[in-house]
Amino acid sequence: MGCRSIHSMASQLFSTAMKTQHSFHLHPSSKWPCHKNASGNLCKGSVSLASSVNGTGSHYWEKPSTPLLDTVETPMHLKNMSLQELKWLAEEMRAEIIFTLSNTGSQFMASLGAVDLTIALHYVLNSPMDKILWDVGEQAYPHKILTGRRSQLHTLGKNNGVSGFTCRFESGYDAFGAGHGCSSISAGLGMAVARDLKGRKNHVVAVIGNGSTTAGQAYEAMTNAGYLDSNMIVILNDSRHSLQLKISETSKMPISSLASTLTKLQSGKTFREFREAAKGMTKKLGGKMHELAAKVDEFARGMIVPLGATLFEELGLYYIGPVDGHNIGDLVSILQEVKSTQSTGPVLIHVVTETGRGFLETQNQIIKHQGIGIPDLAPTKQQMEKFSPCTYADYFVQALISESDKDDDIVVVHAPMGADMGLGTYAEKFPDRCFDVGMAEQHAVTFAAGLACEGLKPFCVINSSFLQRAYDQVIHDVDLQKLPVRFAMDGAGLGGADGPTHSGAFDVTYMACLPNMIVMAPSDERELFNMVATAVAVNDRPSCIRYPRSYGAGVSLPSGYKGQPLEIGNGRILVAGTEVALLGYGAMVQNCLRAWNLLAKLGIHVTVADARFCKPLDLKLIRQLAREHHVLITVEEGSVGGFGSHVVQFMALDGLLDGKLKWRPIVLPDQYIEHGSTREQLSHAGLTGTHIAATALTLLGRTRDALEIMC
Repeated sequence: MGCRSIHSMASQLFSTAMKTQHSFHLHPSSKWPCHKNASGNLCKGSVSLASSVNGTGSHYWEKPSTPLLDTVETPMHLKNMSLQELKWLAEEMRAEIIFTLSNTGSQFMASLGAVDLTIALHYVLNSPMDKILWDVGEQAYPHKILTGRRSQLHTLGKNNGVSGFTCRFESGYDAFGAGHGCSSISAGLGMAVARDLKGRKNHVVAVIGNGSTTAGQAYEAMTNAGYLDSNMIVILNDSRHSLQLKISETSKMPISSLASTLTKLQSGKTFREFREAAKGMTKKLGGKMHELAAKVDEFARGMIVPLGATLFEELGLYYIGPVDGHNIGDLVSILQEVKSTQSTGPVLIHVVTETGRGFLETQNQIIKHQGIGIPDLAPTKQQMEKFSPCTYADYFVQALISESDKDDDIVVVHAPMGADMGLGTYAEKFPDRCFDVGMAEQHAVTFAAGLACEGLKPFCVINSSFLQRAYDQVIHDVDLQKLPVRFAMDGAGLGGADGPTHSGAFDVTYMACLPNMIVMAPSDERELFNMVATAVAVNDRPSCIRYPRSYGAGVSLPSGYKGQPLEIGNGRILVAGTEVALLGYGAMVQNCLRAWNLLAKLGIHVTVADARFCKPLDLKLIRQLAREHHVLITVEEGSVGGFGSHVVQFMALDGLLDGKLKWRPIVLPDQYIEHGSTREQLSHAGLTGTHIAATALTLLGRTRDALEIMC
């Protein structure tokens, strides 16, 4: 399947991570980190493996020398540096990022491309008075380094460590939180208008990646910015050259000296202020003179800007670019000109950067799963061997391929998380049936609805936290019309190292309240296969499946296993007991089984049931559990208002709470849980097997045992 080799590599990385150290080979006469090329010569601007540990093939690194970076604690320390020193600083920062984050599993390639831009921004602007907004966290690690968080960078995504995203609670330099992308222009415009209303003079800069420009909100914001005409700077960090002609595979930027000169002309204070003055004069003259002047201006601008600029100009943004995002001299010059110009209105600076700049090709071969959670087990070597070789996302794709092999009507629609969700394998096998719509969740949902209208069987595969962006479409375009769109929500539950911005805590609550929606959650990989088959079989209404980002439960599946459709609204009893009933939903069934094991050692007879469905509920199963046990505990990795709320709503109406039954819900606390390992987050939330067992003991009046089991 491919995921076994990935798991083997992940296990090897895990076992060696704590005993290997990383460093860079430095040229003795250079401030730059260096590596040897094919000829054995040392080259500037890169970092490389330094040596092998005991001949085992495990490599270590030496910490790079960073004399300039060591002098920088705040952006103010950049102000007296020369342009040459800024260039040296950029190389040192790249070395620092690679050294610090290579073994953390963090995605830092975007940050390597944004180093020069970050330095130029902080050199020209006066943050935090001037506001710099980053669209996604992955490009903001250089910003964190320059704003006093360098010493904490190794804690990125860890419990009590630095957030992987910009966070207003973490630093005053983080003007706005960045998690899901495409929000920087909207928030920046709000700050610019607030500044104008309060009579302030600070600058506002919104950085947005080209990936985020597939989202509709970015264009809504630019349209409004052009209409309001407030002074702000939008920087398009174009790492994919989406507005440029196709470039060669070399690392040399396709920005010629002529383009650089023209870009400086565009940004020049004299040119812009003369243009604004001419426009103002022709407006006063009015009529045909104004129309003629507008055409002349459009023609003149067309001679010095690329074709892609037309869109931004039509939206009301003054376009400057393209700019080589790794030429600090040009970046500083253009930013200084734009900052000093008195003309009003938003400006868009198109900066072309190279993702992963300075990162060795050999390191690109290391495969790591970002933020994959480990089940609620101590990660010893023996337990690692028991782990399932694939994540739930891997199993979902396998199940989907299995169903698609026998049903040509199945198609997949997904937002740009396909690689993380394992959909690359599906796209390779069914290229004409897999649609990546970009960062456009609203469009994805309605697009899937249109496919369903014409008799296809669409699976809309979107991360749980990202589906929140398309909730109106889920209600109006799908559920209201009872269209059989099948939602697959990856990343359900806690967000792990990605923290609250990527926490799938709310999907059960917002999906199960919809009248026509079938809501399912698998307790293991076999159940996931069965639920995919169930969704395929449902053709009269929408359905959804939530599954976590963690590895599977370790259930053995035969080769070529195919799921069997479940009876809608039918749960199951896994272990029968008499005193306590644990009714788990989704992945938390595994923790209920761990609690059962702990309670069994204390002589307590426990029933463990797998609800399978939140909507419709298995009413017969709930009645049985309520009538045959003294204690009923519902367990879910979701927010208040989810599975437990639906269960107690039914029990209250059915009179099951009128007797001596003690019912307790175990859900995520009503707060955002910060980044950390999955085990740490589950412990904080009170969702481990130990916490579940302690809750049962407390309800049985065995408080001492509950305290002892928690120690």
